[in-house]
Amino acid sequence: MKSSRVEQIAAKALEQVNNDRYVLSNIIFKRVKQLNNGAKVLIDANPKVEKLADIAMREIAEGKLLLDRIDAENA
Repeated sequence: MKSSRVEQIAAKALEQVNNDRYVLSNIIFKRVKQLNNGAKVLIDANPKVEKLADIAMREIAEGKLLLDRIDAENA
């Protein structure tokens, strides 16, 4: 991926998690683990060619993953 495209995807992914880069990092990490364990890719991407972290970030940016947040009050 080109640098400007990566930046656009990262910006969209950050918007999906209220601009919290730590939450985004954790979600990407968990999604990469799922993909490594055989989970289906939710976007048009080839996991044998693209990095799993890039695929996970694109899935988040495109809104393909449902993101549930746990509020501190409900924890």
